[in-house]
Amino acid sequence: MLTGSMVAMVTPMNGDGSIDWAGLERLVEHPVGQGTDAIVSVGTTGESATLDHGEHAEVIERTVKAVAGRIPVIGGTGSNSTEESIALTRTAQQAGVSACLLVVPYYNKPPQEGLYQHFRSIAEAVSVPQILYNVPGRTGVDMANDTTLRLSEIDNIVGIKDATNDLDRGADLIRRCPDDFAVYSGEDGTACRLMLAGGKGTISVSANAAPRLMHEMCTAAVAGDEETALQLDGQLRNLHAAMFVQSNPIPAKWAVCQQGLIGGGIRLPLVVLDDEYHDTVRAAMNTAGVL
Repeated sequence: MLTGSMVAMVTPMNGDGSIDWAGLERLVEHPVGQGTDAIVSVGTTGESATLDHGEHAEVIERTVKAVAGRIPVIGGTGSNSTEESIALTRTAQQAGVSACLLVVPYYNKPPQEGLYQHFRSIAEAVSVPQILYNVPGRTGVDMANDTTLRLSEIDNIVGIKDATNDLDRGADLIRRCPDDFAVYSGEDGTACRLMLAGGKGTISVSANAAPRLMHEMCTAAVAGDEETALQLDGQLRNLHAAMFVQSNPIPAKWAVCQQGLIGGGIRLPLVVLDDEYHDTVRAAMNTAGVL
């Protein structure tokens, strides 16, 4: 079972929005060297919505090669098309990922039975371990805990990234899910509390800028060391908020650029961080000791 801090890694881009392949290889070294427990490649934070299929597959493949087995790589392979999700997941498995992250289908708003059949079909078609991803604020549809529990009975569906920001609901899922099914946080601001309630880790935006501190906080929280976990999370609180002053991954890419790890490129329709937020993000990074 994967545990701890899993960075939802940004995808480095040049000023014209093209992928900076050399920058990607360099960027991988930062979370790996700072103790991050796993890398999520081409999730929402990796700008999956604007990568074409070839780019999507290549970013995952190159990330796996750059990591070279040092930590797990999770490939983001979700789509609102079941067949497309199967194809992306199969390609990621062939690239050597440890697991895939599959978002709830967005925009077409399937009912709960449609969600169940969608994820079941992917799991039956591709044997790689699969982590569900429920983020109703982006997808427009919310997967109920009961649907998640039905899916948890499928052998290679091994966990869920819960980005509902509802701790009571997350705790309910933790209480009722099988022991071999992991609940991960998808909200940095409440991740510590969810892990203290029994969550196994977090898929984190803040870990782009603060991989060491996120790793240490998650290690303490998963171990049940509440005092240490809350103290470390306090150092990160402003950073968690700053990463969402504009749509993710705008602030995260700007923050990592300020650290000198990547250039400032981002792909339309997203644009670089507005000047009015520069001081806010910079101050949060200073508080966390990462700038």
